[in-house]
Parts: sequence; structure tokens; C-alpha cells
Amino acid sequence: MKHFKNLTDMHRFTGFAPPENPLFSIHHCKDTVDCSIGNSEFTADFYMIGFKKLKSGVILYGRTKYDHDNGSLMFVKPRQVIEFKNLEFEEDGFLIFIHEDFLNGHFLHNEIGEYNYFDYEANEALHLSPKEEEIIWDLYHKIETEYNNTTDEYSRDIILTHIDSILKYSQRFYKRQFINRAELSGKTVSKFNAALGVYFKNGLLQTKGLPSVNVMASQLNLSARYLSDLLKQETGKTAIELIHIYLVNEAKNRLKGEDQSISEIAYALGFENLPYFSRLFKKEVGLSPNQFKKQLAN
Repeated sequence: MKHFKNLTDMHRFTGFAPPENPLFSIHHCKDTVDCSIGNSEFTADFYMIGFKKLKSGVILYGRTKYDHDNGSLMFVKPRQVIEFKNLEFEEDGFLIFIHEDFLNGHFLHNEIGEYNYFDYEANEALHLSPKEEEIIWDLYHKIETEYNNTTDEYSRDIILTHIDSILKYSQRFYKRQFINRAELSGKTVSKFNAALGVYFKNGLLQTKGLPSVNVMASQLNLSARYLSDLLKQETGKTAIELIHIYLVNEAKNRLKGEDQSISEIAYALGFENLPYFSRLFKKEVGLSPNQFKKQLAN
């Protein structure tokens, strides 16, 4: 598998013009121009942000096919497997490459890792409305202008300020997309709870232990980060918090209706560590399992 440690090697390999900066580059993908980066999988030591409306071709990210039915933004983190093959664009697109070292000493060095959409995978691209496209293109053109200017002490900060704006707008636009898609396809939380119910019903607690966010996300054909962000938008709680709530509600039900000890209930719910179960229960209910059971007896 090809790995690019620097932008110069990637540009040379793809036939792009040499980068103006060894740690930061852009590529404007013109109408129907091949914008492939090789025809096989590759990884790199830099972030990529791309906008595209594809006529044909395939983008694979995290070994899954990227959703590109409409004009959309994609976000790739360093050392993630990606593949661009035989791409043709319906309209202009762009690629932005940001080497990790370009961020050193800047607040984005830490903040960029907090944008969960760099971990989104299949069918999770950010689809932009026409007005949103205008905003992103305006920011790209500002970056392009600065990129092609003579470099001075202000260049990097100006470019990263516009990158920061793209990231913040994308966060906002994703929240809009979560709301719109929930209206079209139903609440994800309902599907999530149904998947948890199937997990319980099939006895997977005893054979596989507590359900993880990754396991539940795979049941819904989503990445773990996308699922958590979508649920957070719908309910105010993350996937792991909803798993905990589900488990505690099941524990409360069993404490009310079954003649089992607290340790037996905890084990039956997949908890191997009784103190952990007790802490989680108290956090959600406000009472320890023992206090809750005594309260029922009164």
C-alpha cells in the first residue's frame, strides 16, 4: 500500500503541480478532469478536505464506499486508508491537504481532532445545500488566493483561519443534515433502542458481554462517531450514555420483578464488575442498587 509522508511526493505521484508550501497544498479539480490519487489504496501523514460532485468513479474511505450522490464534503484524517479511482466531476471540486506539521503551535493542532466527522465512514458525507456550497466555495477561494500569494509571516495564520471556518461551518451543516435525515428516515434513537432490544433478546449479553458503541453502530450500518453525534443531536445523549440508560432501566425492571440478588442481575446484564454496575446504577438513578431494592420493599 502506498504511503505519502509529504505533500511533494503525493503531488509528484499524482501529476499535480508542485505544492507552493511543503506542508500545505490545494488542488482545484476542474470539470470532468481526472482527479485520482493513484488507482490503489493509500495512506498519508496529512488531513484532507474535499468537495466533489461526481459523474463517475469511486471513493473508498475506511474500506467502505463513500456516499457521493450529491455535492458533498469529505474529511480524511492522517493514516486512514483511502482510495480515489477514475474520478470525473459533474462540476468543479477541490482538495485541501494539511500536513500535521503545518498545525504545530496553532490551536487547530488540538482542535481538529475534536471534529468527529474525520472518523465518519460509509454513507456519512456532508451533503451541502446550494447556499452552504456558496459559503464553502467562498472560503476555499480565500484560501486559494492566499496560497498563491507570496508567503509572509501572516500567510499560515490566514490560511488556518479559513480552514477553521470551514470546519466550524461543517459542524453546523452536519447538525442540519442530522435533523433533515431524521425527518426523512425516522428517529435513529428508535432504531438504536430496537437494536439494543434484539441484542438482549438474542442472549448476546451472556455470550459477548456489554454492547459496545462499535457493535451497535455496525448493526445500524453507521460509524461509531456518526452514530454518537446523531444520537446526541436527537436526544442530548451519546450512544454510550443511551446504552447505560437502557441497561439501568433493565436492571430496575429486574430488581422490581425478579427474586435475584444484585450480583446475579449485574452478571445477567453483562457486568463482570459489580462495583462498576453499582456506580453506574447510582449515577443514573440517584440510589445504589441496594438502596433502590430496600425502597421497593417499604
